[in-house]
Amino acid sequence: MTHLFPDPGDDWRLKLKKLLLDLDARIDFAVFQSGKWARELYERFTAIMDRCHIAGWRRWLFIEPLSEAVTLGTGGLFLMLALAIPAFRQTSDQDWLKKSELAVTFLDRYGNEIGSRGIKHNDSVPLDEMPDHLIKAVLATEDRRFYDHFGIDLYGTFRALMTNAKAGSVVQGGSTITQQLAKNLFLNNERTLERKINEAFLAIWLESRLSKNEILKLYLDRAYLGGGAFGVDAAAQYYFGKSVRDVTLPEAAMLAGLFKAPTKFSPLVNLPAARARANIVLDNLVDNGFMTEGQVYGARRNPATPIDRREEDVPNYYLDWAFDEVRKLVDTFPKSVNERFFVVRTALDMNIQRDAEHTIESALREYGHDYGASQAAVVIADLDGAVRAMVGGRDYGESQFNRAVDALRQPGSSFKPYVYATALANGFKPNSVVIDSPVCIGNWCPHNYSARYSGAVTLTQALTHSINVIPVKLSIALGNGNAKIGRAKIIQTARNMGIVTPLPDTPSLPIGADAVTVLEHAVAYATFPNLGKAVTPHAVLEVRTGTGELVWRFDRDGPRPRQVISPQVALDMVAMMNSVVENGTGRRARLDGIPTAGKTGTTNAWRDAWFVGYTGNFVGAVWMGNDDYTPTKRMTGGTLPATVWHDIMAYAHQGVELRPLPGLPPPQHAPTVADAAIKGSEPPPQQILLTRKGTEALVHVEHLLDDASHALAAQTVPAATLGALDGRQDRTNTFAAATDQQPSGIPRGD
Repeated sequence: MTHLFPDPGDDWRLKLKKLLLDLDARIDFAVFQSGKWARELYERFTAIMDRCHIAGWRRWLFIEPLSEAVTLGTGGLFLMLALAIPAFRQTSDQDWLKKSELAVTFLDRYGNEIGSRGIKHNDSVPLDEMPDHLIKAVLATEDRRFYDHFGIDLYGTFRALMTNAKAGSVVQGGSTITQQLAKNLFLNNERTLERKINEAFLAIWLESRLSKNEILKLYLDRAYLGGGAFGVDAAAQYYFGKSVRDVTLPEAAMLAGLFKAPTKFSPLVNLPAARARANIVLDNLVDNGFMTEGQVYGARRNPATPIDRREEDVPNYYLDWAFDEVRKLVDTFPKSVNERFFVVRTALDMNIQRDAEHTIESALREYGHDYGASQAAVVIADLDGAVRAMVGGRDYGESQFNRAVDALRQPGSSFKPYVYATALANGFKPNSVVIDSPVCIGNWCPHNYSARYSGAVTLTQALTHSINVIPVKLSIALGNGNAKIGRAKIIQTARNMGIVTPLPDTPSLPIGADAVTVLEHAVAYATFPNLGKAVTPHAVLEVRTGTGELVWRFDRDGPRPRQVISPQVALDMVAMMNSVVENGTGRRARLDGIPTAGKTGTTNAWRDAWFVGYTGNFVGAVWMGNDDYTPTKRMTGGTLPATVWHDIMAYAHQGVELRPLPGLPPPQHAPTVADAAIKGSEPPPQQILLTRKGTEALVHVEHLLDDASHALAAQTVPAATLGALDGRQDRTNTFAAATDQQPSGIPRGD
């Protein structure tokens, strides 16, 4: 039967088919039409290009070079942008013009100024107040076309390249004043292509931001001119004792000559070279038309003479190390402290410092040739780790390398106390018996210094006579037959006590084959008289801003002592190490009337000789040897190092309230200068002007005032206290003020 009407279910299918057919038609038409339009556009473009087509000599003379220039220029722009990005990153700091480096003035423990480090800019003299002959001397020598170029002097660079090519070496620089300023403000002195590229981009950037006079003023204020002086005014004060406003033409010529190489041409280092360089500056003034020969004739006949600036009494090694410590501390300060100039009171005792320097020099002059030793290093510290004296070498002027902090030398037998402390912490006793007999670990077999074996000995006897075999046997016993495990325990003990340099695990580690520094080795020994508490070596006692605000104090903000070995182990080690001084290899270090403990150390081929020891007041280490690791003439730690240690400690204990060593009888009396063993090395005795209790009282008052000031700033001080504190908020250093009239020979405050 047929239906008169279609099925409703088929209606939507029909509509869908029509929709899809319509969509397909539209897509086909769009594709067809697009192709047609594209073909028409191409035909039109071809017709136009046919009309513009240039062939023959015109194409190769004009079109091809222009096309290549556009291509290369586009690529060059992208390359320049890539090269410029690292340079412009240096300018991301919005305060780049105001930014200054860290500058620190150091005081000793009694508040006396002892030196400074870092950069303290002085830009207080306007450019128009500087002498005309000084500005001309700088321009004639450093950048005679300064006012004509855009930051990079292409002509000057080409001229320098030609001059250097003819000479076969670098005799003339091509950097402009702007480029040098860019280097001073943003870069470093490394001689690399990357630095030169960054310097060029930054020079152009500076020229777009500052006027020529502003650039010249910054250059004159920020350039390093030797002797810690930055800027021409600081240099004029340092070399001639006057303001830059008052420098004469010969003095200006000498200052202008310093910009090229301040160390090489410093008049305090090499006056003839400085005067020769100043004469070249005068030649430049005449050659470049800034002055006539008649105007510079007087300066040639009467060259400048600097004032005497010899720094014989400045503890430079100590200050270098203290400045490094301050830089690390400043990074930990809260962001609210945005100062860059600080006044830092250190733990330095100039009395002990001078005596240590004097004793070292006297000992090496008198006995250095006989023992074949040319260098030494010394560290003397309180038992809390505060370093009172540091000698990093014989002559800072000859070598600024600090042998007390940076030199890694084998400690020899002075490393053995870490081994014995580990043994005592693992069940051994001072009277435990170990057999002194041959032992080998693999192919390595240690030998005793005497080339003999003593048989059954106690640990105290083994340490007293510095027997080599016993520490090796202890390392095996500590690992229950596995020496590697035993050495790991020894390394951990040394680490806990304060040895931070790497200690490679070798069979010879127990007898001191791994290298340490004098500083860490000395202060690590303080763990024993501190009854097992390790302390941190430090120079800084407190840090204040230039206005006197206290921002850091060691007793409040510094690291606390750490209990790393038991008090009983420390007591046993003190007794054992006292036996070394009384009966063993360290007898020359014994102090009359003062209990002393310590250990000698001598390395293979006698390359290093040590004595490290302590009393109830101080801990100290002496190293002697040669920088080039050449052997000494059989010098051991018990000879000259122990003698030097004795003489320094004898001086350090004068006028000091003597403290006992734990577990030993109390001291009887302080040594006198006559106790010194090295003849002719006696410095004047210390001048006792302030007792220990008086010093502690002043420091306590200072700390109370500081704490009260902080509380007042936080508005937590009671009203009754506010009146008592009135008028004291602008003080700078109570302790320094209290001792300002005292000479530098004040005794130590303990």
